[in-house]
Amino acid sequence: MDNETGAEIIDRDSDWSKFLKGRYKKQLGELSREFPYKRSILIDYRDIESFGRTGIRMADELLENPGKVIEDVRNAITNHQLIKIKDQKSIKEINIRFVNLPRKVGVRNIRADHINTFVSVEGILRKTTEVRPRIVEASFRCPGGHITTRDQGYGKFREPEGCATDGCTFKKLELVPKRSRFVDSQKLRIQESPEGLRGGEQPQTLDVDVTDDLSGKVTPGDRVVINGILRSMQRISHGEKSTIFDIYLECNSIEIAEKEFEEVEIDEKDEDEITSLSRDPNIYRKITHSIAPTIYGNEDVKEAIALQLFGGISKEMPDGSHLRGDIHVLLIGDPGIAKSQLLRYVVKLSPRAIYTSGQSSTSAGLTATAVKDEFGDGRWTLEAGALVLADMGVAAVDEMDKMHKEDRSALHEAMEQQSISVAKAGITATLKSRCALLGAANPKYGRFDDFVPIGEQINMPPSLLSRFDLIFVMSDKPDHKRDNAIAEHILKAHSIGETIAQHSRTPIPGVDDAYITEQLKPVTAEINPALFRKYVAYAKRTCFPRLSDAAREALIAYYMKLRDLASESSKPVPVTARQLEALVRLAEASARIRLCPDIDLADAERVVNIVDTCLRQVAYDAKSGSFDIDKVVTGFSKGKRDLIRMIKEVIREIADESGRAQIDDVISRLSEKNFSKEEVRRQIDMFLRAGEAMEPKSGVIKLI
Repeated sequence: MDNETGAEIIDRDSDWSKFLKGRYKKQLGELSREFPYKRSILIDYRDIESFGRTGIRMADELLENPGKVIEDVRNAITNHQLIKIKDQKSIKEINIRFVNLPRKVGVRNIRADHINTFVSVEGILRKTTEVRPRIVEASFRCPGGHITTRDQGYGKFREPEGCATDGCTFKKLELVPKRSRFVDSQKLRIQESPEGLRGGEQPQTLDVDVTDDLSGKVTPGDRVVINGILRSMQRISHGEKSTIFDIYLECNSIEIAEKEFEEVEIDEKDEDEITSLSRDPNIYRKITHSIAPTIYGNEDVKEAIALQLFGGISKEMPDGSHLRGDIHVLLIGDPGIAKSQLLRYVVKLSPRAIYTSGQSSTSAGLTATAVKDEFGDGRWTLEAGALVLADMGVAAVDEMDKMHKEDRSALHEAMEQQSISVAKAGITATLKSRCALLGAANPKYGRFDDFVPIGEQINMPPSLLSRFDLIFVMSDKPDHKRDNAIAEHILKAHSIGETIAQHSRTPIPGVDDAYITEQLKPVTAEINPALFRKYVAYAKRTCFPRLSDAAREALIAYYMKLRDLASESSKPVPVTARQLEALVRLAEASARIRLCPDIDLADAERVVNIVDTCLRQVAYDAKSGSFDIDKVVTGFSKGKRDLIRMIKEVIREIADESGRAQIDDVISRLSEKNFSKEEVRRQIDMFLRAGEAMEPKSGVIKLI
């Protein structure tokens, strides 16, 4: 029996040697030349599997007994001298890494029988520690000058009992760092991807131990596949050993899963369905009706959300600058108009999305936070937040108006630069957050007031508002015909829901599946959500449309028309270059829906209509009869800025030597210039409150 196993081991050696010589000659040559700067050999699992019958045996052995296989490969390299380096001893420093494993295990599905086997885990990096050296081979010296070496594992430091030289009785040994061997090491914590979770489940995490040339390669927020050997370690609490063991993954290789939307698998049948859908002349109507079909109406908002899901194209310029392709949409509306419902639905449709409510999220929870805990052995580590986890997808933030001021400022950089810079507790890092933001907010006073400018009704800083490509005002005004239709729609949805609930308990005569399907038609999506998600992923993966000349001219014409409104100096500035960029992004998304390689005139017209509707709601200044984007961008309309300037001029004109002026005089002077008394009074109160002026005694104002 022993002979057989002996033969088997020698056999394996030559098997690996044949395999490496046959398939990896180039890599071995590179290693021989570039050692010690390059010291890893990457072996593709699929290559092993395709290496005849022995290959399948070797591949199975790798999954079941990875430690032995890695030793076998090392022996094959040493015995057959596959890598020619001066010091053959340092072959043990070469890492054998395996990639492209066949099956991935979810973090929550790891069980006891996975221990010491080769597993592949996919997820998002939640935290990383700094890269630090770890001792793997420690040399000790006794007072007599003898050297004793001990190999070190993960976890506790092992010291020899005494000197290993015969006849030497010294027990006290000291470590000689110069003769010991160290490798770089780092700890990561990987969290399962939020896509696969059912609602309300807390994502689980797994700690990963990374060594040598893999350390320092990844940052929090990266999506990775980590292949490695699952190890266990006994828990020790208060010096007592427990029967429960902790698991960690000894990392063998990391694959960065940067490919967008790769987690959505699309087979040929899906592809045919998607292409036939894209040729459908009613595709826009179908897609709009497939977004939250239980919500009646709101066609324009749904169309905008459809465009947001498909997104524009992000562009990298030769000078290194980055133009974002993601479209940000803000819905401001009266309560009870189903904003949150829309947000929740979008999270279901997007291949990658995260929903958070502004009221309960802090800036650290949205961006990234520095945490001091056991994970980094009491050091500070970075933890990625919601916007980083939604990278390459949609982040839906509800109740944005309820967020704290300092938390909201965290969104600025994430929206425009699409990255998040962190400088906390001695850690400086930049994380990627290339996500489209879909925000929802309520008006400041609970409901919209038609007579107050919109900027005053939104409890959000103008700098943030200007970063949204589209802002929709969803006001809930009574309208007999529409209200009737909504009531019908809601009651129909409820009654069919009741029928289904009752029918599932005790079958109702005359109610069968066909009847239920027929009744559910008004609230059923025309494109089912699973296919919709595949459609979005397919479009983002394959379709990169270009502007046609006709579309380019239409967009420029619209932009110029709005800019020309402001050419007379007194007119407000209607539109900034940001709006033009928004038009381009929306047009790209519009062409993507049709999977069309060119953006044509129809796309441009569709987008101009949407943007025009938004501007009419948000930036239309009734007084001057034109658009005034300043109302959104700065929070002050042109008229208001003029008034502020006039008040200050009048006060300076009529003030006495000490700079004081009667408030009544100021108001009467300005009412001669067609400003209403209430408006002037309100503005003067604002001055006093903001500390720009003071009231030394009642009815007297003095500028500060």
